[in-house]
This record gives sequence, structure tokens and C-alpha cells, in this order.
Amino acid sequence: MKRFKVFIPEPEFSESHKILEEIAEVRVGQKDRRYTEEELMRELEDVDALLITSRERVTKKVIEAAKRLKIIAKYGAKPDLVNVDIEAATKKGVPVTWTPSSNADSVAEHAITLIMALMKKIFLSSLHLKTGGWRIETLCGYELMNKTIGIIGLGAVGYKVVEKMRGFGVRMLVYDPYISEERAKIVEAQVVGLETLLKESDIISVHAALTDKTRHLIGERELKMMKKSALIINTARGAIIDEKALYKALKEGWIAGAGLDVFEEEPARPDNPLFTLDNVVVTPHVAAFTYEALRRETFMAAEEVTRVLQGEKPKFVINPEIYSSP
Repeated sequence: MKRFKVFIPEPEFSESHKILEEIAEVRVGQKDRRYTEEELMRELEDVDALLITSRERVTKKVIEAAKRLKIIAKYGAKPDLVNVDIEAATKKGVPVTWTPSSNADSVAEHAITLIMALMKKIFLSSLHLKTGGWRIETLCGYELMNKTIGIIGLGAVGYKVVEKMRGFGVRMLVYDPYISEERAKIVEAQVVGLETLLKESDIISVHAALTDKTRHLIGERELKMMKKSALIINTARGAIIDEKALYKALKEGWIAGAGLDVFEEEPARPDNPLFTLDNVVVTPHVAAFTYEALRRETFMAAEEVTRVLQGEKPKFVINPEIYSSP
């Protein structure tokens, strides 16, 4: 019998399970639903490793109930505030890992796709043509060249967006209080304050992590600072933008449009007011959902789990203090 048990509530790329199956019994959950706190507690009673996406909510109660838990491995970006209780995991001595940069190119490409879809009015044009129309004045789009692009967060994804956007002949602004000007200079971007970025950018793309400081970082006050012709893109975390304020801004014309892959409530409700607006392009949290990214992040996570179960330290651990000597 295999010594370890692994649970994957939302499986992404089953080929990666082969690595785990060499040393553990692997149990997978259902793709189409989120597990409740009580369900997760039951599932983890005898589990040694948990591999998750951003969907699950690994709370303090869940972690404390998992008596054998040795690692929580997150596919893709670092878990946010509601995804995993890092403090509880650290107190229990459980490493929490992620797979840095594994999906950065995919998310960056998706952000740029949303920008171009809005600038060129792709979805409105497609719908108009499919319903019997032809070229009309309201479908006239805009060039990206010579526009000012504001990037909020110059982490792995934000950095990739800046790199990829340089070829469009744009001016790049960056707001990120945690990075050096040298990092921005490498990709020929200018570091500015948030207000400057909001006021001067034609397009703003959000790539920050969700923390206590970034929750509703963009609200009514910030949206009113933006140009009326500006677009805002979010492929990071939904709660960084106050959705009620964003709806008001789009409905009343404070800004021109939005491209959203993430939402404050996920899965997003079909009756979300933002879905009624013609100046909004939405996708169902699929920016990182490419074959290449899924393969990279699932294999990286599986390798981290294998290391820990075999008594080694993980490479990409969020709470390394658990390995510090007392």
C-alpha cells in the first residue's frame, strides 16, 4: 500500500498526477463545484497533501481538522486572503507553496487580448454582423499606438505585460510600491504614484495580489480620476476593484470600458449588473487557462508535493519560517 494520500479538489491536468501516483494515492474532486468548509474538513481527515486552485477556501478550521496534512500546494499565483489561511498553516507547520511565473505569459496575453478586444470593439462588431448589420460609425475603434498604458503591480504577470506591450509603440507607467525603479527601467517603464497613473493612463491593467491594502484599491474616488476615454482591465483578483463603483462608472460614463476576467464573487452570478453593459468584455477566470500554463503549473505543484512527502524542503514556499530553527 502507498504511504501517502493526496487530494485535488479541482483537477486541472491529469498527466501531472502520474508523478504523485508513484508515492501516493491520488483522489480528485469535482470540477464543477466548490467544496464547503465542512466538506473539505471531511475530505482532508486522512490526507497528507492538498493541491488547490483559487477556487477552494482553505480556512483555519479546515487546516486544523487535517491531522496528517504536510503541504498545501497552490497551482499558479500565490493564494489570496480568502484562498488559504497562511497564518493557520504556519502555526500548524504546514508549508504553503505556489508555482511562480508558470502562467505569467498566458495571463499577460489574455490581458492584452482584452485590451485589443475593447479598443477594436471586436465583440460588438461580431454581434452586429451576425445579426444582419454591417459597418457603422459606432463600431469605429482606436489604435493602441501612442497610448499610455498603466500597470498596477509589476510582478511576474505585470512584467510580462510591459515586455509584450513595448512593440505597440506605447508609453508605459507602473505603480508598485514594492519594486525598485531599476526593475521597471529594464522594460523601459516609468514608476509613478497611483494617482498619476490613474490620471494619465489611457488603459489601466491590474496585476496586483489581493491583500488587505489592495482590496477595493480601485473605488469611486479612483475611477473618477481616470480619463473618460480610459479602459480598465483586471486579470488579477476581482476584489481589487469595487464592482459596484465600477458598474456606476461604466453606466454613467466616468470611463469608457472594462475588460474583466475576475470578479468579487466567483463563479460570477449570471445576474451580475456588469454583464448588462455593452462597454464591458468578460471572461470566466480563464486568463491562465491554457494548455501550456496548466501543464507547467500542475507539474511544478506535483513536484513540490513529492519533495515534501519525501522529507525535502519545497522550492517555492510562502511561509519559509516554518523551517527556521527555534
